[in-house]
Amino acid sequence: MDNWKFACSTAKEAPDTAPILLKGDIGQNLVKAAELGYQAIEVHMRETTQLDIPMIRKTMEKTGVRICNIVTGRLNTEGRVNLIDDVPYIESAAMSGMKQYIDLASALDADIIIGWVKGNIPAGGSRSKYMERLANNLKELNNYARNRRVKINLEVINRYEVNIFTTCAEVVEFLDTYQLNNCFIHLDTFHMNIDEADPVEAIRLAGKRLGYFHLADNTRKYLGSGQLDFGKILTALAEINYQGYLSVECLPYPSGEEAAARSISFLKSLMKSPLTLKVS
Repeated sequence: MDNWKFACSTAKEAPDTAPILLKGDIGQNLVKAAELGYQAIEVHMRETTQLDIPMIRKTMEKTGVRICNIVTGRLNTEGRVNLIDDVPYIESAAMSGMKQYIDLASALDADIIIGWVKGNIPAGGSRSKYMERLANNLKELNNYARNRRVKINLEVINRYEVNIFTTCAEVVEFLDTYQLNNCFIHLDTFHMNIDEADPVEAIRLAGKRLGYFHLADNTRKYLGSGQLDFGKILTALAEINYQGYLSVECLPYPSGEEAAARSISFLKSLMKSPLTLKVS
């Protein structure tokens, strides 16, 4: 608990329907995050984005805020590629794009998140065939990223959006089967509230393989605005000795900065509560 650090979602631009809190260039968002009390930002962007690495590093040093993760979803939503596609050049483009992300992350001492870019198994398709294809590609990316000191966080997303990795148990089984030693589990309270029978047990199941953690309330708005029991969630994270970031990724309501401010205030108040983090 004492080592926990807070992060929030950012992008240069995003619609208000996306769970992005801070909008602007990376330098601006690092400064905003620092002013709000965050220690890191996650960056949603395309792999082809041209970055001023020296400027970003200088801003990180000045603000004390780092980039903890680069989110790769736009390679899928904008680039229209995925890691299990039946069309070889689409699959190849996804692999090339992922390596570009890993190179960017390496230059920024960040990790990466793989979510939507995994792809979806087509209707009627053989699940074993596509999962084997995904495993083969992730093995290659696992080694590519490990050699560049970048960790891969595999996001668990609800079943209404994807049909691969919708529960923590599914990712645990996959990692056990294919022995991907540089891939970790990324859980999100919004998604867990839909597909996990018990989010606390999902956290315990992930255990030491939990690499990243997203927070939003059940409506995907700021923390404390809905019905989720974040006290139990934080206690479970403490039980497994989670050492990663607590990243707020919620809808920008009533505004992105206000949602970020309310969420971090809520988290800090919970962590001070004598009823929270009582680990037996």
